[in-house]
Amino acid sequence: MATGTTDQDPSGETTGSILDEDIRRLNTREPAIDDRRAPRKPEENLSGQETPGIRIGTFVLRPSVTQSINTETTKDGGTKETRAFLQTDAHATLTSDWALHQLIVTSEGTWQRNVSGTGEEQPAFDIDGDLRLDLPDDTVAHIKGGYRFYREDTDDPDAIADAEQQSDVQEFSAGASVERDFGILRGTAALDLTRTIYSDAVLPNGTRISLSDRDQTSGTFRARVGYELSPALIPFVEASVGKTVYDETRDSAGFARSGNSYGAKAGVEVDLGEKLRGEVGLGYETATFDDSRLDSINTATVDANLFWSPLRGTDVRFDLSTSIQPSTTAGQSGYISHVLTTAVTHQLRDNLQATVLGGVTLRDYPSGGSSDETVYTASGGLTWNINRYLDFTSTLGYELTTRDVGADSQQWRAGVGLKLKR
Repeated sequence: MATGTTDQDPSGETTGSILDEDIRRLNTREPAIDDRRAPRKPEENLSGQETPGIRIGTFVLRPSVTQSINTETTKDGGTKETRAFLQTDAHATLTSDWALHQLIVTSEGTWQRNVSGTGEEQPAFDIDGDLRLDLPDDTVAHIKGGYRFYREDTDDPDAIADAEQQSDVQEFSAGASVERDFGILRGTAALDLTRTIYSDAVLPNGTRISLSDRDQTSGTFRARVGYELSPALIPFVEASVGKTVYDETRDSAGFARSGNSYGAKAGVEVDLGEKLRGEVGLGYETATFDDSRLDSINTATVDANLFWSPLRGTDVRFDLSTSIQPSTTAGQSGYISHVLTTAVTHQLRDNLQATVLGGVTLRDYPSGGSSDETVYTASGGLTWNINRYLDFTSTLGYELTTRDVGADSQQWRAGVGLKLKR
């Protein structure tokens, strides 16, 4: 089994094709269930100018397509791979224009084609819908649904070693939440369901390895109560309980990996307008498994997501998360993932924006048997707004994975492209 990187991309669309696509797959942050802060408009482009979009009845559609050419060099121990590839990124946001309630549907897809060298292509597609219902008595409900497709990266901790093509992963998600104000108290409850399906991995000789023993369905229920000291400061407590059920009672190594998870945390929400908003929480999480041979995993958690705008034209995003991730290694329960990411965007000129990203991921296997890892990422990009409908983009990124046991790996990626938007 290969070991490597799973992380998240805090900046969404702003980075283009800077680093491995699996950066935004596992450990994706769940949004705060008691979050009424106004989000950044999904249709806002990098230069701050808003495209008019295409009106469809009571909806506005804002699509964009980015075509880039990229080069990538990967070193893993004594092995080096270099490839040049074309990448097409498509993004679209459909937003309702209703007096009451709101529906937002966001989709994005990535298609790659190698033009020289060797290296696995990484297609991906996501679509998410969020229906907000404005109910009486200061009550807001959300109904969400989504679909995600991606190819597991070769450096993923659970990837098949030396595979010619890793598994294609499909995720179906659904969720609902209700928020209500009770004077100075604010209560929120949310239920999230996820169905994950893995295709076969393909070895260089054409042999197919079934990964159906990883197919699973998981559900999590969360509840939060906040106390409004002021509109800008709301302490809260939150509890969660989850269950994961695998389609096959035992995996290919004979382990029963279905189980339960429990968590609790306390923190504070801060909302000082556009200058500073977000939340910070401290807590504890535990995961247990049906198989007595798999040790439970327990960890203290630190979670934070903060948005800071120190001056006009400059935005800073800070994310910190702790999560328990499953493993497919025989006898191994999983690992604890600590992820820190930052994103800084600065408007150099009215039509030129710079973006800098950085991140650190620590993977701690508490039961031993697998090598702990640290992943460092750094990247930067420039976006030149040629006009309202066309951008020129350039990106450069670097990723380093260090392991307590085994060789380190690193990756460089650079690319330039054109983004057409409407």
